[in-house]
Amino acid sequence: QVQLVESGGGLVQAGDSLKLSCAVSGRTFSGYAMGWFRQAPGKEREFVAAISRYGGTTFYADSVKGRFTISRDNTKNTVYLQMNILKPEDTAVFYCAAGASISVLASRYNYWGQGTQVTVSS
Repeated sequence: QVQLVESGGGLVQAGDSLKLSCAVSGRTFSGYAMGWFRQAPGKEREFVAAISRYGGTTFYADSVKGRFTISRDNTKNTVYLQMNILKPEDTAVFYCAAGASISVLASRYNYWGQGTQVTVSS
């Protein structure tokens, strides 16, 4: 069993930064690719960013490219999402997920956290 716990969400103003963390326990962290997804009210869950097991490969959604950075620390069993220049349209519940290989598809991830709310005011 793998447990994922997100933290770092909050209420910020447009242009601000936030750093999300996702702590993983239960299995060997480096055995999993990690992804961040988000879901805004009334919308489907969408891909944000993903990172391979040792961090050598990253993927980003076009909407966050250049503003968000995904990283991981395998010694701390944690994946991060640094979010800069936040916009009101970034408002959503952000979820981290673990899977066998890096992917932009939510269906490829087996384990999910409970989510953390990010609200960006204009």
